[in-house]
Amino acid sequence: MLRPRLIRAPLRPRLNSTPAQSPLLSLACQKRSKHTVPPLDYNLHNECATKGIGTFLSANAFNISWAQYQTHVLQRLNALTYETEWALKQPKDILLGTARSAEDASVFNYASMAHNNHFFFKHLSPTSVEIPENLRANLEQSFGTMETLRKEMTITAASMFGPGFVWLVKTSHPGLAVGFKVLATYGAGSPYPGAHWRQQGTDMNTAAGTRTHDGIAAGKDYLAHSAYGAGKLDNGIAAKVAYAPGGTDLQPVLCLNTWEHVWLWDYGFGVGHDGGGKLAYAEKWWEMINWELVHKEANIQRRDMVAGGGTAPAATAAA
Repeated sequence: MLRPRLIRAPLRPRLNSTPAQSPLLSLACQKRSKHTVPPLDYNLHNECATKGIGTFLSANAFNISWAQYQTHVLQRLNALTYETEWALKQPKDILLGTARSAEDASVFNYASMAHNNHFFFKHLSPTSVEIPENLRANLEQSFGTMETLRKEMTITAASMFGPGFVWLVKTSHPGLAVGFKVLATYGAGSPYPGAHWRQQGTDMNTAAGTRTHDGIAAGKDYLAHSAYGAGKLDNGIAAKVAYAPGGTDLQPVLCLNTWEHVWLWDYGFGVGHDGGGKLAYAEKWWEMINWELVHKEANIQRRDMVAGGGTAPAATAAA
C-alpha cells in the first residue's frame, strides 16, 4: 500500500528579526568589516520596521527589500573583498574600479547592488515632499512636463522584462546646456560613465535575436563585450569600452528599483482586476520621492542651468 506523500508548505522569509552574521566570514573579519548597512534619514529609530514607508511599502516589504537584502549583499561584499584593496572602499568606488575586470564580476555585482539599492531607498520619503521650483523648471526643460517624466519612468519600469533600475540622470556634453534623461539598467548594471561597460542597458530577452538592424547590432555588441570580458583581447572593443559613449557625463539623481523582492510582497503581479502589479508600485513610488534630496543631487545652484536652456549670469553661477 502506497503511503501518501506529505507536501510541505513553502517557508516565508522571517521578518523583523536581526540578520544573522555571514557564515562566510570569520569573527575577526566581521568585526573589521567596512561595509555596513547605512542609516536612512527617515528610519533613524527603525520605525519603518513596524510602520513601513508611508503608503508605499509595508513593514514586511521594507524588512525584506532593505533590512534583509541590504545586509545580504553587504555581507557578500565583505566576504569577497576581505584582505583586498577594496576592503576599505565604498561600494561606489568598488563598482567603478571593478567594472572592466572579468575576474571581479562578483565583486562588481554586489558592490553595484549595494549602491543602487541604497540610492533607491535614500531618495524616498514617508510623507509628500514638494519639488523645488528651479528643479521643476529644469526637468520641464528636458521633458516638457513633469507628467511626461512621470509616465516615462513608471512605464519604463513596468515594461522591463527582468529586474533592474530606472534612473533619472543629469547629462552634460561639452559646450551644451546641462539636461536630464531617463535610462534603464538591468540586473546590477550601473549608470555611471566609469562603469558604462556594465551599464547593462539592453534587455537581452527582447532586444537581441530580432531580424532588425537594431536587434542584430545588439546581439553582436553583447557577444563582443562578453568575449572581451572573458579575456579575449580585441583592440577595437578595448577602445570602445575605455570611455563612456560620446563622452557624455551622467550623474544619477533618482532611481526606481524594479527587482521583484521590492514590490511583489505588497503589489502582487496585478493579475485580473486587482489593480496591483509593478505599474501600481511604480506609480505609488512617484508620490513618495524626496524631491529636496533629488534637488541636492542635481546640484543646480552650482551649475549653469536655467529654465530657458541658456547660460546663467555669472553672479548666479558663482552662488
